[in-house]
Amino acid sequence: MQSLEADLEEARQLAVDDLADVIESIGFECTRCGACCRGHGEEDHTATVFPDEVRALEEGESYDGDYDWRDVARPMPYGLSEGDDGLEGETFEWALQTDGCGDCTFYEEDESGTGACTAHEDRPLICRTYPFSIALAGTSQPMGEAVDSVALEAQREAGEAGDEAGIVRAHECEGLGRDISRADARELARALKERAVRELEEAIAVRDEYEPADPDPGEVVVHDSEGAKRIDGTPREE
Repeated sequence: MQSLEADLEEARQLAVDDLADVIESIGFECTRCGACCRGHGEEDHTATVFPDEVRALEEGESYDGDYDWRDVARPMPYGLSEGDDGLEGETFEWALQTDGCGDCTFYEEDESGTGACTAHEDRPLICRTYPFSIALAGTSQPMGEAVDSVALEAQREAGEAGDEAGIVRAHECEGLGRDISRADARELARALKERAVRELEEAIAVRDEYEPADPDPGEVVVHDSEGAKRIDGTPREE
Protein backbone atom coordinates (compact mmCIF):
# COMPACT_ATOMS: atom_id res chain seq x y z
CA MET A 1 0.00 0.00 0.00
CA GLN A 2 1.42 3.38 -0.96
CA SER A 3 1.86 6.19 1.55
CA LEU A 4 -0.67 8.90 2.28
CA GLU A 5 1.76 11.39 0.77
CA ALA A 6 1.79 9.41 -2.49
CA ASP A 7 -2.01 9.28 -2.47
CA LEU A 8 -2.12 13.03 -1.89
CA GLU A 9 0.13 13.64 -4.87
CA GLU A 10 -2.10 11.36 -6.96
CA ALA A 11 -5.17 13.32 -5.85
CA ARG A 12 -3.49 16.61 -6.74
CA GLN A 13 -2.74 15.28 -10.23
CA LEU A 14 -6.34 14.31 -10.97
CA ALA A 15 -7.67 16.15 -14.03
CA VAL A 16 -10.99 17.89 -13.51
CA ASP A 17 -12.08 17.15 -17.09
CA ASP A 18 -11.34 13.43 -16.64
CA LEU A 19 -13.44 13.38 -13.47
CA ALA A 20 -16.20 15.30 -15.27
CA ASP A 21 -16.15 12.70 -18.08
CA VAL A 22 -16.83 9.97 -15.54
CA ILE A 23 -19.57 11.94 -13.79
CA GLU A 24 -21.22 12.61 -17.15
CA SER A 25 -21.02 8.93 -18.09
CA ILE A 26 -22.74 7.91 -14.85
CA GLY A 27 -25.18 10.82 -14.79
CA PHE A 28 -26.66 12.60 -11.80
CA GLU A 29 -29.33 15.10 -10.81
CA CYS A 30 -30.34 15.82 -7.22
CA THR A 31 -34.02 14.96 -6.68
CA ARG A 32 -34.10 16.46 -3.16
CA CYS A 33 -35.24 13.13 -1.75
CA GLY A 34 -33.16 13.78 1.38
CA ALA A 35 -31.85 10.21 1.63
CA CYS A 36 -28.24 11.42 1.91
CA CYS A 37 -29.17 13.74 4.79
CA ARG A 38 -31.13 11.28 6.92
CA GLY A 39 -30.19 8.45 9.22
CA HIS A 40 -30.83 4.89 8.09
CA GLY A 41 -32.62 2.57 10.48
CA GLU A 42 -30.76 2.64 13.78
CA GLU A 43 -27.72 4.28 12.17
CA ASP A 44 -27.50 8.06 12.56
CA HIS A 45 -26.49 10.24 9.62
CA THR A 46 -22.68 10.37 9.61
CA ALA A 47 -20.83 12.83 7.37
CA THR A 48 -17.23 13.92 7.95
CA VAL A 49 -16.73 17.66 8.44
CA PHE A 50 -13.38 19.46 8.62
CA PRO A 51 -12.62 21.91 11.47
CA ASP A 52 -12.72 24.95 9.16
CA GLU A 53 -16.05 23.73 7.74
CA VAL A 54 -17.45 23.55 11.27
CA ARG A 55 -16.42 27.17 11.83
CA ALA A 56 -18.00 28.22 8.53
CA LEU A 57 -21.25 26.57 9.59
CA GLU A 58 -21.06 28.24 13.00
CA GLU A 59 -20.84 31.65 11.33
CA GLY A 60 -23.50 30.78 8.77
CA GLU A 61 -22.75 33.57 6.31
CA SER A 62 -25.57 32.43 4.00
CA TYR A 63 -28.24 32.00 6.70
CA ASP A 64 -27.36 34.28 9.64
CA GLY A 65 -26.17 31.37 11.75
CA ASP A 66 -26.03 31.56 15.51
CA TYR A 67 -24.46 28.23 16.44
CA ASP A 68 -21.70 26.96 18.65
CA TRP A 69 -19.40 24.04 17.82
CA ARG A 70 -21.65 21.38 19.37
CA ASP A 71 -24.66 22.63 17.41
CA VAL A 72 -22.75 21.89 14.20
CA ALA A 73 -20.51 18.91 14.89
CA ARG A 74 -20.29 15.81 17.05
CA PRO A 75 -17.35 13.46 17.64
CA MET A 76 -17.11 10.75 15.02
CA PRO A 77 -18.73 7.83 16.89
CA TYR A 78 -16.30 5.15 15.75
CA GLY A 79 -14.01 4.02 18.58
CA LEU A 80 -16.13 5.49 21.36
CA SER A 81 -17.88 3.37 23.97
CA GLU A 82 -20.87 3.90 26.23
CA GLY A 83 -19.82 4.69 29.81
CA ASP A 84 -21.83 5.47 32.93
CA ASP A 85 -22.14 9.12 31.86
CA GLY A 86 -22.49 8.62 28.10
CA LEU A 87 -19.94 8.24 25.34
CA GLU A 88 -16.28 8.17 26.27
CA GLY A 89 -12.89 7.43 24.71
CA GLU A 90 -10.82 8.67 21.78
CA THR A 91 -11.91 9.15 18.20
CA PHE A 92 -10.71 10.82 15.01
CA GLU A 93 -12.45 13.66 13.16
CA TRP A 94 -15.89 15.21 13.40
CA ALA A 95 -19.29 14.36 11.95
CA LEU A 96 -22.15 16.74 11.25
CA GLN A 97 -24.48 17.01 14.23
CA THR A 98 -27.75 15.07 14.13
CA ASP A 99 -31.23 15.71 15.50
CA GLY A 100 -33.34 13.43 17.66
CA CYS A 101 -34.29 11.33 14.63
CA GLY A 102 -30.68 10.73 13.59
CA ASP A 103 -30.95 13.08 10.59
CA CYS A 104 -28.49 15.87 9.81
CA THR A 105 -29.33 18.85 12.01
CA PHE A 106 -29.41 21.10 8.92
CA TYR A 107 -31.97 18.95 7.07
CA GLU A 108 -35.63 19.85 6.89
CA GLU A 109 -38.64 18.82 4.82
CA ASP A 110 -41.57 20.87 3.60
CA GLU A 111 -45.18 19.67 3.79
CA SER A 112 -44.81 17.74 0.54
CA GLY A 113 -41.83 15.79 1.88
CA THR A 114 -39.29 17.57 -0.32
CA GLY A 115 -35.97 17.85 1.46
CA ALA A 116 -33.79 20.92 1.82
CA CYS A 117 -30.50 21.83 3.46
CA THR A 118 -30.83 24.94 5.60
CA ALA A 119 -27.07 25.57 5.29
CA HIS A 120 -26.83 24.76 1.59
CA GLU A 121 -24.29 27.44 0.63
CA ASP A 122 -21.98 26.49 3.52
CA ARG A 123 -22.43 22.72 3.37
CA PRO A 124 -19.24 20.61 3.66
CA LEU A 125 -17.43 19.11 0.70
CA ILE A 126 -18.70 15.60 1.45
CA CYS A 127 -22.24 16.93 1.01
CA ARG A 128 -21.37 18.95 -2.11
CA THR A 129 -19.98 15.87 -3.83
CA TYR A 130 -22.51 13.19 -2.87
CA PRO A 131 -23.14 10.62 -4.34
CA PHE A 132 -19.55 10.45 -5.66
CA SER A 133 -16.24 9.61 -4.03
CA ILE A 134 -12.70 8.80 -5.13
CA ALA A 135 -11.22 5.50 -4.01
CA LEU A 136 -7.90 6.56 -2.53
CA ALA A 137 -6.60 5.39 0.84
CA GLY A 138 -7.14 8.13 3.41
CA THR A 139 -10.29 9.52 1.77
CA SER A 140 -13.71 9.25 3.41
CA GLN A 141 -16.43 7.10 1.92
CA PRO A 142 -19.91 8.59 2.44
CA MET A 143 -22.94 6.78 3.76
CA GLY A 144 -24.59 4.61 1.14
CA GLU A 145 -23.15 1.54 -0.56
CA ALA A 146 -21.05 2.04 -3.68
CA VAL A 147 -23.21 0.88 -6.59
CA ASP A 148 -20.94 1.79 -9.50
CA SER A 149 -17.29 2.62 -10.16
CA VAL A 150 -15.60 3.89 -13.30
CA ALA A 151 -11.88 4.07 -14.01
CA LEU A 152 -10.43 7.27 -15.40
CA GLU A 153 -9.45 7.29 -19.07
CA ALA A 154 -5.74 7.33 -18.19
CA GLN A 155 -6.20 4.18 -16.12
CA ARG A 156 -8.03 2.40 -18.91
CA GLU A 157 -5.33 3.32 -21.41
CA ALA A 158 -2.68 2.03 -19.01
CA GLY A 159 -4.59 -1.20 -18.44
CA GLU A 160 -5.19 -0.36 -14.78
CA ALA A 161 -8.99 -0.31 -14.89
CA GLY A 162 -9.16 -3.10 -12.35
CA ASP A 163 -7.20 -1.18 -9.73
CA GLU A 164 -9.08 0.55 -6.91
CA ALA A 165 -6.87 3.62 -6.68
CA GLY A 166 -8.29 6.67 -8.40
CA ILE A 167 -11.56 5.05 -9.43
CA VAL A 168 -14.63 7.28 -9.13
CA ARG A 169 -17.35 5.59 -7.12
CA ALA A 170 -21.05 6.33 -7.20
CA HIS A 171 -23.05 5.60 -4.05
CA GLU A 172 -26.70 4.79 -3.54
CA CYS A 173 -28.86 7.68 -4.77
CA GLU A 174 -32.07 7.87 -6.76
CA GLY A 175 -30.61 10.76 -8.77
CA LEU A 176 -27.97 8.58 -10.44
CA GLY A 177 -28.37 7.90 -14.17
CA ARG A 178 -30.00 11.25 -14.91
CA ASP A 179 -28.61 13.69 -17.46
CA ILE A 180 -26.12 16.25 -16.17
CA SER A 181 -24.79 19.25 -18.07
CA ARG A 182 -21.09 19.57 -18.78
CA ALA A 183 -20.91 22.71 -16.65
CA ASP A 184 -22.51 20.98 -13.68
CA ALA A 185 -20.31 17.91 -14.16
CA ARG A 186 -17.18 20.07 -14.13
CA GLU A 187 -18.33 21.97 -11.03
CA LEU A 188 -18.97 18.69 -9.23
CA ALA A 189 -15.64 17.31 -10.47
CA ARG A 190 -13.75 20.33 -9.10
CA ALA A 191 -15.37 19.85 -5.71
CA LEU A 192 -14.66 16.10 -5.80
CA LYS A 193 -10.96 16.70 -6.46
CA GLU A 194 -10.82 19.39 -3.75
CA ARG A 195 -12.44 16.99 -1.30
CA ALA A 196 -9.96 14.18 -2.06
CA VAL A 197 -7.02 16.55 -1.59
CA ARG A 198 -8.45 18.03 1.62
CA GLU A 199 -9.22 14.62 3.11
CA LEU A 200 -5.69 13.40 2.49
CA GLU A 201 -4.15 16.60 3.84
CA GLU A 202 -6.33 16.18 6.93
CA ALA A 203 -5.38 12.51 7.33
CA ILE A 204 -1.67 13.36 7.16
CA ALA A 205 -2.06 16.19 9.68
CA VAL A 206 -4.06 13.98 12.06
CA ARG A 207 -1.37 11.32 11.85
CA ASP A 208 1.40 13.84 12.51
CA GLU A 209 -0.43 15.61 15.37
CA TYR A 210 -1.64 12.45 17.13
CA GLU A 211 -0.51 11.64 20.65
CA PRO A 212 -2.40 9.09 22.80
CA ALA A 213 -4.69 11.05 25.10
CA ASP A 214 -5.60 8.50 27.81
CA PRO A 215 -8.99 10.17 28.40
CA ASP A 216 -10.55 10.22 31.86
CA PRO A 217 -13.76 8.20 32.52
CA GLY A 218 -16.67 9.99 30.88
CA GLU A 219 -14.37 12.08 28.68
CA VAL A 220 -14.34 12.18 24.87
CA VAL A 221 -11.19 13.30 23.05
CA VAL A 222 -11.36 14.08 19.33
CA HIS A 223 -8.14 14.10 17.29
CA ASP A 224 -8.26 16.28 14.18
CA SER A 225 -5.66 18.12 12.09
CA GLU A 226 -5.40 20.82 14.77
CA GLY A 227 -4.67 18.45 17.64
CA ALA A 228 -6.63 16.88 20.50
CA LYS A 229 -9.93 18.60 21.31
CA ARG A 230 -12.84 18.42 23.71
CA ILE A 231 -16.32 17.78 22.36
CA ASP A 232 -16.94 21.54 22.20
CA GLY A 233 -14.04 21.95 19.74
CA THR A 234 -11.66 23.63 22.20
CA PRO A 235 -8.08 22.34 22.52
CA ARG A 236 -7.79 19.74 25.25
CA GLU A 237 -4.60 21.24 26.64
CA GLU A 238 -6.17 24.61 27.45
